[in-house]
Amino acid sequence: MSDTLKLVKDQFSSEAELKKAIDKACDLMEEIYDSGKYPQMIVERIWSKHNPVIDGELAQPKAYRWYLKREIERLVTNGATVFVKPSREALPMNNPDLFDNLDESDWDITQKKLFLFRAERIDISLDRLRHYTGTKPADFQRYILFTNYDMHVEVFLDKFPDCVKPEREGVQMPAYHHKMDNNSGLTLINIGVGPSNAKTITDHVGVLRPDAMVMVGHCGGLRNHQDIGDFVLANGYYRADRVLDDLFPIGIPISPNYILNRYLKEVLDQHDMNHRIGTVYTTANRNWEFSKAKTVEEIHMSRSVAIDMESSTVATNGFRYRIPHATLLCVSDKPLHGKPKLTDAAQSFYQNSKEMHLEMVIDALQMVKDSYPEGLPNSSIRAFNEPLMGGSG
Repeated sequence: MSDTLKLVKDQFSSEAELKKAIDKACDLMEEIYDSGKYPQMIVERIWSKHNPVIDGELAQPKAYRWYLKREIERLVTNGATVFVKPSREALPMNNPDLFDNLDESDWDITQKKLFLFRAERIDISLDRLRHYTGTKPADFQRYILFTNYDMHVEVFLDKFPDCVKPEREGVQMPAYHHKMDNNSGLTLINIGVGPSNAKTITDHVGVLRPDAMVMVGHCGGLRNHQDIGDFVLANGYYRADRVLDDLFPIGIPISPNYILNRYLKEVLDQHDMNHRIGTVYTTANRNWEFSKAKTVEEIHMSRSVAIDMESSTVATNGFRYRIPHATLLCVSDKPLHGKPKLTDAAQSFYQNSKEMHLEMVIDALQMVKDSYPEGLPNSSIRAFNEPLMGGSG
């Protein structure tokens, strides 16, 4: 196989020929990487007056081949010329120079999303993803669910008993993959509790370019007219978790994907589920009740309807990495109204809520897949100087 490949629309007389050539390009990228070099993709876009040529290096292209195929097809179909060739020698994971190219303080946040992550970052993130989840990066699907409860894992395993499971016991954030053609299935990750875990996993999942991330968790209800078992659909977040403040300005508004929320709302209505739409207050302090005055003041000012420990972190990284995201929480306690999370009541609530909670999110994602099989529109999370590269990308 030649070490350089060029794709241009006029070369192909049919869609089948184009798809075959794209497969060949992906094969070449994998071959280059396996030979010890980073594959480089160069894209010449005739429609861009000020930035016609974009390029980037890749690593482990097999892990997100579905995404590369989709983006290359969009580019070529819209008139771009795509080149694939070898770049520099890949850095070993144990080379200290690897970390010189990972610092996000030197990260170009306006970079085209196809080349958002440097090759070294892809390498280290996918290695850590396998370490944390116990599963291969190539097994991850395009629709990612995050939970922090084993009970949601139990429901997922009952529904998809043949899903891919962790290769070993005792991993920190076990993942489960209901695999479908073209990676169009579902992945569930039990991320554990807290915003630090939420940042860690989304930092690494982000390099796989999923089509959606949804937080499926529990929360404290903050309004008097909420009951245990009611649902909360986030339309905004109060970022009291602080874990991303040094990397992303606190004043930038973060909101979930409108289309994801629309389908989640539709499913809630279909099942006649009591729910509220509003701001979710995310804290890093599991015992926030011990510093109640300050927290409650912020809750009142923000008009928050729920409090949790992960949602805004997942949402903020989703925004940073340009991944459509949403949050559906279930009220497990009402700490400001004499209903704290106590062991016996919590266990009863968990058993009554777990199946419907996960089922509704899965149903909403099926609607998304039916309506947008090639990915959700994401213009709301593009940079202002980042023209669309074709399709919804």
